[in-house]
Amino acid sequence: MDNEWDKIFNVNEGNFEDLALEIFQFQYRHNSIYRTYVDMLKFNPREINKLPDIPFLPIQFFKTHLVKTTDFEPAYEFQSSGTSQTINSHHFIGDIELYRQSFTRGFELFYGPVESWCIIGLLPSYLERQPASPAGRHSSLVFMVSELIRKSGHEQSGFYLYEYEKLHGTLKDLERKKQKTLLIGVTFALLDFAKEYPFLLKHTVIMETGGMKGRREEIVRDEVQQLLKTKFQLDVIHSEYGMTELLSQAYSEGNGIFNCPSWMKILIREDDDPLSVRAANKHSIITGAINVIDLANIYSCSFIAADDAGRLYSNGSFEVMGRIDNTDIRGCSLMAV
Repeated sequence: MDNEWDKIFNVNEGNFEDLALEIFQFQYRHNSIYRTYVDMLKFNPREINKLPDIPFLPIQFFKTHLVKTTDFEPAYEFQSSGTSQTINSHHFIGDIELYRQSFTRGFELFYGPVESWCIIGLLPSYLERQPASPAGRHSSLVFMVSELIRKSGHEQSGFYLYEYEKLHGTLKDLERKKQKTLLIGVTFALLDFAKEYPFLLKHTVIMETGGMKGRREEIVRDEVQQLLKTKFQLDVIHSEYGMTELLSQAYSEGNGIFNCPSWMKILIREDDDPLSVRAANKHSIITGAINVIDLANIYSCSFIAADDAGRLYSNGSFEVMGRIDNTDIRGCSLMAV
């Protein structure tokens, strides 16, 4: 594929399907795990000619197999968060600049130039497990926020662990200066901070990334957002939808409705079958399990059956309704570890 990065980040609705089908063929040829999966399902790649025909790889394969397209030496290894009882996902990155371009372009599509923001990360559970050396296993979220902090160039941009008093002082100072600020945080830390230091925010966007990471009982997103809106007297709470297995993110600017950059698309499948994609309807809302097309995943797999339930709207926006039980998802048992 020539000039693949330019084609990916400049794709539009009119040529998305053609490029996705081109990437499918490329990944079928150069990704041995994906090719074996497609072959075992008895799909003929020459007969794949529209998006719903593409086989979506169950996301669990990132936990059990080396999902790589082409033979490259990984420069980074992104690893999902988890406990000692869970198996983490691994996403191997050949050229970190591809990820950097994807999250920067995606962020600026929704929020404008990074340089206009002060960016503060409240991600204690992720930071605590970061490697001591650059060659170690990384959190893709921490890498993204770290790069956005650096690119912002603001002297008060930075990470906070549990320094809630210091964070409170910083936000008060930024509010006084009327500085546009993004506070991106893991859910449990945002709730802990809000409980200790509720105050009026006028120039700060709060973006939650989801998850209690075992620190609190899980509660639904609507309840989380209502608590944060009340504590900080905000009309909306923003959200980011991303994961270790993706190089792109969708964003919600309120009410839990997410939008994708042009190189990312959501389809809906039957809850227990990654091969049964439901037909889109311009006049209806589709519910089911989420399939993600991320064209930036060109060197891993761009077609992933996620373990989230969702609701897809006619304009391509979507909601995340929670997790689904994937223990019996069709296709997962075809390839033994």
